[in-house]
Amino acid sequence: MLRRSVPKLTTSSICNVLAVKIFGEAEFWLSGGKVFLILILYFFTFITMVGGNPQGDAYGFRHWRQPGPMAGNTDLERFEGFLGALWAASFCIVGPEYISMVSGEAKRPRVYIKTAFKTVYFRFGAFFILGALCVGVVLGYNDPELVSVLNAGEKSAAASPYVIAMKNLKIDGLPHLVNALLITSIFSAGNTYTYCATRSLYSLAVEGRAPKFLRKCTKNGVPINCFCVVMAFPFLSFLQLSDNSAKVLNWLINIITAGGIINYIVMCGTYIAFYKACKVQGLDRKTLPYCGYFQPYGTWFALCFEIVVVFVYGYSTFKPGNFTLESFFTYYTMVGVAPILFIFWKVFKKTKWLKPHEVDLVWDAPLIDAYEASFITPPVSFWTEMLQLVGFKRNVPVDKRAV
Repeated sequence: MLRRSVPKLTTSSICNVLAVKIFGEAEFWLSGGKVFLILILYFFTFITMVGGNPQGDAYGFRHWRQPGPMAGNTDLERFEGFLGALWAASFCIVGPEYISMVSGEAKRPRVYIKTAFKTVYFRFGAFFILGALCVGVVLGYNDPELVSVLNAGEKSAAASPYVIAMKNLKIDGLPHLVNALLITSIFSAGNTYTYCATRSLYSLAVEGRAPKFLRKCTKNGVPINCFCVVMAFPFLSFLQLSDNSAKVLNWLINIITAGGIINYIVMCGTYIAFYKACKVQGLDRKTLPYCGYFQPYGTWFALCFEIVVVFVYGYSTFKPGNFTLESFFTYYTMVGVAPILFIFWKVFKKTKWLKPHEVDLVWDAPLIDAYEASFITPPVSFWTEMLQLVGFKRNVPVDKRAV
């Protein structure tokens, strides 16, 4: 954890104190490192499982048969293992909400943000689902070195199942490359988290829900005071250096994970209200830059599923002989705090629920129209930009009035 905190702190400080253009450029290259890494791991999994390794062992799906895809001797134990994996995944699954935060500072938000949202489906499928499949292929959950590392509480790249699998197959060099590329993921995470936390705090200040001094921005539009406040929190990672302090860090991780799930619950509730307002006011969603599929049924399913997750992830607390106030509050603090804060704010500010016909579906749309109309060059696609990076230039129409 210490090794992770230092690069996160460094990259976040450098990139996020500058304009959003610098953040976007850094995130583009750092994300490229992650894509390169996942492609290497995909090829590693396929080539080695069919026998392309120093030992000539075509292990295929052996680990799915022995010890099996899920740990546990009974259905209950396997189900508990599934819940544990689901909770760990909840801490890692982020992305859509961060894209929406960038839209306020993005060039041509209706073009680029729409494209970014469309890639979320493929990114989740490639990085999370297919990645999890590969992990189960290359290594069994009972691998001695994996069990030893996890019991020791190791949180560095040494705990990577891919690195352990490479060592088991006597593959030299590749583990070092994987560890090096993992650094790009660490930098990218620190870069993104700092940016989004800074902008979230600034938005709260603008709306009057945080102190006014947080509204101060640099000439480049960076909320500098928000940035300073946010950068105080990465130092909590040093709690991992002490066993007793590490327990506090685990509490924070559980609270943050629960807060993330509750955030998605709020997003689903907000979308359902938006969908109903569109129906009542006669707004065709297909006329908007982006229109989601299978709505509102997909949102209702996600809402119900997330509510179930947020209530059952602390199941181990209620097992016979396991209940303690410490463990209960570790898992369910945010479940109680979130509604209390919501109700307090509604009562304190005396805000009201808007009816579907009262919702403002226009808001800043005219300003965005005027902003996007000010551009004289057409939007550039991702692949066009990649070709330009390697030296292929594309002739872009120029507005003669700008010459």
